[in-house]
Amino acid sequence: MAVLPIRITGDPVLHAVASPVTEFDGELTQLVADMFETMEAAPGVGLAAPQVGIGLRLFVYNWEDDDEVLWRGVAVNPELLISTTSLDEADEDDDSEGCLSIPGERFPLRRADRAVLRAIDLDQQPFEIDATGWLARIFQHEYDHLDGILYADRLGHDDAKAARKVIKKRQWGTPGLSWTPGEEQLEG
Repeated sequence: MAVLPIRITGDPVLHAVASPVTEFDGELTQLVADMFETMEAAPGVGLAAPQVGIGLRLFVYNWEDDDEVLWRGVAVNPELLISTTSLDEADEDDDSEGCLSIPGERFPLRRADRAVLRAIDLDQQPFEIDATGWLARIFQHEYDHLDGILYADRLGHDDAKAARKVIKKRQWGTPGLSWTPGEEQLEG
């Protein structure tokens, strides 16, 4: 297994719709293992293939809920059904979200409180998870990556403006930038 470089906003793979997975082979199994290692080293609770430069429709997740239930898995070629998202303003504490492709930053974002994830695993077995709360948020965040959407693209006006300012200040938003968990230097 290996820790992979994580692409930073501006890299074209992050802003394009990912392709369906068609090959279930050793390369895919290795990619998923590397993605888990990368996510854990970052640390994060989810990681989509486009974030490591692979334009495929898959993501991994690893999160423990308040009841100490561990939600860990891989979603290949997922579909996501979500409930209605509240129009209330996002709460700075309860709705704060971050992204490994916009490292070190967090902004409040309203998400649907419920999401139904339908996908297949590495053995090509279908599964379904009816998620609420943070798990629903994780699924929505990672699924967005597969459609070329970063959470900063969904922020309200003031927070979107602040995110753009940070991205400009850090000289992100251009192709070829990445960072590798465990290393201090920005690559690219």
